[in-house]
Amino acid sequence: MQATCRADAAGLVRLLLRDRRVAKATHNMMAYRVVRAEDGLVLSDNDEDGESGAGARMSHLLELMGVDNAVVVVSRWFGGVLLGPKRFAHISNCTREALEQAGLFRKPSA
Repeated sequence: MQATCRADAAGLVRLLLRDRRVAKATHNMMAYRVVRAEDGLVLSDNDEDGESGAGARMSHLLELMGVDNAVVVVSRWFGGVLLGPKRFAHISNCTREALEQAGLFRKPSA
């Protein structure tokens, strides 16, 4: 989702969490990255929602992909199987796919 300031990012996350299915997720991880129009300063933050290390990875991915003025949320429901470190690959893939589907990032053509 597009966001041009911290307040936009927070508002979009609150809006998303109104969905009962999303609100019931075990973890709703979020990262945002915005560039202030007045001075070009990059503001970014994340919320791991108990999934230690996930938010930082999502923030790093926003930076690597060169995505500005965006907020991304990945929701995870614990299904009884411990995924271990593989969960980070799934979270990163979901982050990338969400940004692509929202039109905020386009894969480079081969």
